[in-house]
Amino acid sequence: MGDGELNIDPWSSTQSTDYSRIIEQFGLSNLNNLTLPDPSHLHRRGIVFAHRDLDLVLDAQKMGNSFGVLTGLMPSGRMHLGHSMVIEQVKWFQKLGGDVTIAVADLESQATRGVNLAKGREIALNEYVANYAALGLDPNLTNVYFQSTRSEVQRLGFQLGKRTNLSEFESIYGFKGDTNLAHVQAPMVQVGDILHPQTDEFGGLRPIVVPVGVDQDPHLRLTRGIASKSNWFNIKDNNGPGILIGLSVQDENAELLGQMPNGRIDKNKVSNIFGMIVEELVQLGFSDINSNPKQGTIVVPSATKKDMNAIRMKLLQLERRLGGMGLLAPSSTYHHFAVGLTGEKMSSSKPKTTIFLDDDIGSITKKIKKAYSGGQSTIEEHRRLGGDPDIDVAYQYMMYFFEQDDNYLAEINSDYRNGKILAGEMKQLCIDKATEWMSNHLELRNQTEHLVEEFLALDSR
Repeated sequence: MGDGELNIDPWSSTQSTDYSRIIEQFGLSNLNNLTLPDPSHLHRRGIVFAHRDLDLVLDAQKMGNSFGVLTGLMPSGRMHLGHSMVIEQVKWFQKLGGDVTIAVADLESQATRGVNLAKGREIALNEYVANYAALGLDPNLTNVYFQSTRSEVQRLGFQLGKRTNLSEFESIYGFKGDTNLAHVQAPMVQVGDILHPQTDEFGGLRPIVVPVGVDQDPHLRLTRGIASKSNWFNIKDNNGPGILIGLSVQDENAELLGQMPNGRIDKNKVSNIFGMIVEELVQLGFSDINSNPKQGTIVVPSATKKDMNAIRMKLLQLERRLGGMGLLAPSSTYHHFAVGLTGEKMSSSKPKTTIFLDDDIGSITKKIKKAYSGGQSTIEEHRRLGGDPDIDVAYQYMMYFFEQDDNYLAEINSDYRNGKILAGEMKQLCIDKATEWMSNHLELRNQTEHLVEEFLALDSR
């Protein structure tokens, strides 16, 4: 890693919050460039701030085509407010028409945190799925599964292992020679988690979006790279106008694509494959197709970047008919970290600085009163200089979790900056909102806890 580059570790509780640099360094796209249907408060307030290929999902939604959303949970601790932020995003996608798949990483929890499978199941159901129901996920459109019971995840992870190597793992994750193999294997299981909803058994080829914090982007980069490497047809911008399509010859498709074991090229097979590609392009409405089997390329001069998604989906379908895996690189969205009470990243490993969904009101009140403040050291200074809501945890919690009214939030933001609202008063506002939110959540949990089993996929009941 070069000097000045950010290091993102999906297993660390300490992460960079320089989101502009993260967007630039890791090639993310700013969410402001997309028009979202009925955006949630997390989108409106810039908390969800970046994406990869979210336009694929939005295009599918707009056209009435199927799409899915995937998230996961680590069954090793209690569910906190930061976890609920992911479920709010999942719920938003579900309301737009997406089917939801939730992976319980019980194998990873057992291997890396020593939680046995039975205990992992208990934590997943009681700590997480019960809260998902209360937060408003629809059990009829949600499938929760366990890694330990879904062999397709493990098979896919193993099968795709040939598309990566230890050097790439060292580059992405910073693994060293003393990294244990369970830790090394875990990302490939996650690759299986992310990609398997596209298989015919679990919903078929469709865009899948994974909403995550930026600390989880290494898993998405790995998965996207592996999916792309497995594709039989490469699609990219042409140096001139249009889109360029080429063949990706691999061990499993070499003979089908015309590369014979003796090294010779079967021109008839190559011509046949190119004819199939051209037919798919014609079905999309293209007529200016420059097919050159000898050079191994097809150029569609009139195609633009906006056409790439449709072309990619068509050719992935063709790949599947020919016997390939036909995997679409997953889309992803990225949100700011939820801060703990000290202003650092919220973490289950720091219970005194984290609000959990089973905390009682008294405990929450005490925690918020001790939270990091953006106020001045004296009342006089605060009245004169004002406070900083950008670093004030009480205000941040209302912005992230407890307050839906953007106008009210803007009003108290202004009053805090102008010194009209004191730090203690901001904390009391947060306590009042948190009390209302948590009381409502606990009531909903009592009303919906009987639905837990309905969230489980058939292979996990």
